[in-house]
Amino acid sequence: MTPPQTNLSPANTLLPGKIRVLVVDDEAPARQRLVDLLRAEPAVTSILEASDGLQAITSITEHRPDLVFLDVQMPELDGLGVLDEMLHASEPESIPLTVFVTAYDQHAIRAFEANALDYLLKPFSDQRFEATMARVKARLEERSLKEFSRGLAHMLSIMGNRPSLNTPRWLDRLVVKSAGVTRFLRVTEIEWIEAAGVYVNLHMHTGLASTASHEILYRSSLADLADRLDPSRFVRVHRSTILNIERIDRLEPISHGEFEVVMKSGARTRISRSYRTQLEERLGQSL
Repeated sequence: MTPPQTNLSPANTLLPGKIRVLVVDDEAPARQRLVDLLRAEPAVTSILEASDGLQAITSITEHRPDLVFLDVQMPELDGLGVLDEMLHASEPESIPLTVFVTAYDQHAIRAFEANALDYLLKPFSDQRFEATMARVKARLEERSLKEFSRGLAHMLSIMGNRPSLNTPRWLDRLVVKSAGVTRFLRVTEIEWIEAAGVYVNLHMHTGLASTASHEILYRSSLADLADRLDPSRFVRVHRSTILNIERIDRLEPISHGEFEVVMKSGARTRISRSYRTQLEERLGQSL
């Protein structure tokens, strides 16, 4: 068997088209089989090869392929490890489409759990490969349409001086049900929010005489609620705390560059170092 190559190298043939492909396999004959099939694809514009997972990460970072054929079992870093590295290092939209290739069908479930587009079991037929490429082209067309729609929406928003079609609609009120009573709370009345297990406690700053503590349990996780609140009004200062910026009274230094936020109600909370930058951006100055 020909030993696996030690360096990333582009295939000799550059083909007219749009799809840039990376083939990753520690066995040279397996790589060559895919390269030969890809060279017959008019839509493929370039083909890169890698013989292990670490080379694959380097190639993906440097060349940003559209499609990766990825062997599961490899030295240094296996295929699932490569995909995991991509998921942690990149935005989901920028991750190349991934097709797992392996001789072991027990990896199929793990492959699809890892959001692979398809799974080729060695030895695969030319027809099976063609079916995979049909799925690849369809998915890339979907991506292109989405990117075109986003660009068009942005252009129209600039030309028409109106909000982009992709501008999120932030929550302006919450519906809270408790003991058969339904309350409608405006988010502007929330002073701060703290995690309470799988739910959150809303600390209110107006009215609601029936809740003397001004604390209301809301059935949502802190992370989900944070995604739906206007970031120009609310800021996360700790993994368990979100603050209404308008209700911040002052910041008090504690020690060693750490600060405590004092709300207008007198409530206090410490700023986590990992969220300090977000607060500085919202306030427009460094702490």
